[in-house]
Amino acid sequence: MAAMKTYSEPEQAVGAVTPQSLTPEAERLLDTSPTRLAMVDWETVLDDPTQTPTVLILDNLDLNRRLLRAMLKAASYRILEAKRPTEALSLLQREKVDLVIVDLVMPEMSGPDFCRRLKANRQTQLVPILMLTSVQGVENEIAGIASGADEFLIKPLNPALARTRIRAMLRNKALIDSLEEAETILFALAQAVEHRDRYTGSHCQRLATFGVALGQALGLTRYDQLALFRSGYLHDIGKISIPDAILFKPGILSAEEWQTMRRHTIYGEDICRPLKTLSAVLPVIRSHHERWDGTGYPDGLRGEEIPLLARILQVADIYDALTTARPYKGAFSHENALQIMEEEVTRGWRDPELIPLFAEISTQMLAPDAVSAAPEILEMQRSLENMRRELAK
Repeated sequence: MAAMKTYSEPEQAVGAVTPQSLTPEAERLLDTSPTRLAMVDWETVLDDPTQTPTVLILDNLDLNRRLLRAMLKAASYRILEAKRPTEALSLLQREKVDLVIVDLVMPEMSGPDFCRRLKANRQTQLVPILMLTSVQGVENEIAGIASGADEFLIKPLNPALARTRIRAMLRNKALIDSLEEAETILFALAQAVEHRDRYTGSHCQRLATFGVALGQALGLTRYDQLALFRSGYLHDIGKISIPDAILFKPGILSAEEWQTMRRHTIYGEDICRPLKTLSAVLPVIRSHHERWDGTGYPDGLRGEEIPLLARILQVADIYDALTTARPYKGAFSHENALQIMEEEVTRGWRDPELIPLFAEISTQMLAPDAVSAAPEILEMQRSLENMRRELAK
C-alpha cells in the first residue's frame, strides 16, 4: 500500500522504527568520538608550521614581556604583545589567538576583570588564559581561577615549568579546535543536504529564525535557544543516508519507501551523537516528526513525552513546509498555513499551546514594521557564517 505526503510534513509515516546503523564507510567518515580523536598525536600538532599557535602576552611592563618572549623563543609560537587590556581586546577582535598570558595587576582593569570580559564573549570564551602574579597569597589564585583563568603561576617563573604549562594549555586548545572543526563540517554537510533540493533553499535558516523566536517568546534559556538554532540546520542531516530516488520522488511513496524515509531521524541522531556540543540537539533531530497523539515517528511519543525543543522546531518546520512550494504542492499563504496548522491541532497532531503562540509571533515577525531579526539571532547567524568561512579556507 502506498503512502502519500501530507501538505504539512515533507515526510509522513506512522509507528516506530528500529534504529539501524550507518554503513561502515559512513561511520568511519563521520567518527569524531573521543576514541578516534585520541588517535591523533597531539604532541606533534603544535609542530605543524601550518598550525603555529598564537600567544598574546598582556603586561604593561616591557621587561616582563621581553622575559616571556625570551622564555618561549625555542618554540615555534607566534607572539603578540599588548601593554593595556583595551589594546589586547582590540587584538583579540582581529586575530585568532590560542592562548592569553595576563598579569594579575594591570592599568585600566585588573587581570580578573579582563578574564571575565573574555569568558563573557562568545568569540573568546574558549581561549585559555594563563594568569601571572608576583603577589603571594592563595586568595589571589582563587580570584584568578574564579574569574575564568585556566592556570595560575607565581613569579619569578620557573622557565621549564612555564613552558610545560603553556604547551599543555595549547595542546588542549588544539583539541577544542578540532572538535569545533568537526561541528563546522557537520553544519556544512547539513547545508549541502539542503542545497541539493531546489525547493528547500534557505529552509534551515528560516527554521532557525522561527525556532529561536518561539523559544524566546517562551522564555527559554540561551542554551536552549542555541540548541534550537543549531537544530534548524541539523534536523534533517540524516537525509544524507536516504537514496535520491526516494528523497526526491514527487508524490506517492510506497510503504517500503516510507520505512526508509522515516529513518532519517535516527540516522541524523547517529551522525551528531559523537559531538558533546550537540547533545541538546539530538532529541530535536530524533523527535521532530512525532505527533501529539502518538501517531508520529520514530518512537510513537505522545503529548509532553515529545521533547519541548522538538515540538518547537516541528512547528517551524510545518509552517515552512506549508508556505514554500514543493514538488507535490504549491505555496500556501501565511493565513492559510496557520489555518491548516490549527486544523491539525483539532486532529490531535500538534501541540495545542504552541500553535496559537506561533501564529501570534509569526504574524508579528511578518508585519511590515517588524525588525528583521533579534540581536541574538543575528549573532548566531554571524557565528554560522564564520563556520562556513573557516571551512572554505
